[in-house]
Amino acid sequence: MREETNSPCKSICIIHRDAKICVGCNRTAEEVRCWNKYTPEKRRKILKELPSRAGLLKVRRGGRRRNLG
Repeated sequence: MREETNSPCKSICIIHRDAKICVGCNRTAEEVRCWNKYTPEKRRKILKELPSRAGLLKVRRGGRRRNLG
């Protein structure tokens, strides 16, 4: 039996326009696409990097600007 490294997917699959990472799991689109092809070692390396990527996502506050005119 192969040892598998679980995917960090949280089923919130949206790539942030500026940061170019998924807002759910912080992986790049390529990492998401190729996850099943990666070795367990490569997956573990990516998993260690994910927490540091969270800061790349800017939180947008408020909603749309209202047209008061």
